[in-house]
Amino acid sequence: MALLPSGSFTSEAWAPLMKRPEDHNLSRLWSLVLEELSRGLKAAVTHLAINEGIPPHQEGHGGGENVRRSPSSLRMLHGDFGPDHDDDGDDAAGEPSEEDLGRAFWVATKQNGIHQTWAPRWTMFSRGNIKEKARVLAFGRPAGAARTGGTTTWAVDLYAGIGYFTFSYAALGMRVLCWEINPWSVEALRRGARANRWAVRVVRGRDLERPLDEVVAAGGEQILVFLESNERAAARVRRLQKAGLARDIAHVNCGFLPTSEPVWRPAWEMTRGSAGAWLHLHENVGVGDLEARRRSIQAMFDGWAAALTEEGEAREARVEHIEQVKTFAPGVWHCVYDVRIVQKRSGIASIE
Repeated sequence: MALLPSGSFTSEAWAPLMKRPEDHNLSRLWSLVLEELSRGLKAAVTHLAINEGIPPHQEGHGGGENVRRSPSSLRMLHGDFGPDHDDDGDDAAGEPSEEDLGRAFWVATKQNGIHQTWAPRWTMFSRGNIKEKARVLAFGRPAGAARTGGTTTWAVDLYAGIGYFTFSYAALGMRVLCWEINPWSVEALRRGARANRWAVRVVRGRDLERPLDEVVAAGGEQILVFLESNERAAARVRRLQKAGLARDIAHVNCGFLPTSEPVWRPAWEMTRGSAGAWLHLHENVGVGDLEARRRSIQAMFDGWAAALTEEGEAREARVEHIEQVKTFAPGVWHCVYDVRIVQKRSGIASIE
């Protein structure tokens, strides 16, 4: 597939022709474009589309928030992108059938040595996240992560998507718990995990009602993705930890824009049993507000830590780093605030 940048073919000269997508001459033009793009490649480029921004609201469903981040503005110019599907709901409702999944057009790429796949009509792919994926890999393999087989160290991805950051944690040897509400993204994650030869299990439907420790322990899969809202994640992790699982969580990724703040407190709570952990908090921030936002985040975590101290539990969190991933809009950066959490010993913090 060739994906052209947003705004392609929008000039006045192109407008009349683009209004006639079934025009034979236009179809022939796209075929010639793909022929030229395919020169020198191992495989032919068969599909052509124009990338557009992910709309913040759903189209045709009362204008509700597009929480699934469905790329409904994608302009498909040439090739069969699969059948239409009534993608209506903001949870696991409106799931595609096996036939829908089988007839969809799937593409794949490889970044940082990791395979990823997705259906471009139904799920977004953020090319600009390659830098952040590499940075996650650079954190290195935790001491508790086995090089083969199972692991004792865990990661949590609260907005898993097609596996953007999930796969980086898996590559570091961690066992990963993921939450995602877009069933197309979940299928993409499942396919991508298998392409990387990681055992994966999708927890959906009736499995969501089963005792959680049984579901997680049954197959020993490295990646478990829950097809449900991450509003249920904190309670599920607590139940796992009571059963002796997922106690050592090294990373929690909170990758949602414009802000992932609703899950910061749950992420903090999930790591209470860990000797040390990192939270990766994604947010859009004005270029002049980066440090002010750091201070407000630090104050937030200081308050939570103080409340735990009153309960006799000593933990400390510090905003260690601000990563400016990419520009989101003029004067606005997609940032990741890395928060390091440690247990205090004898009343003395171990962060230095």
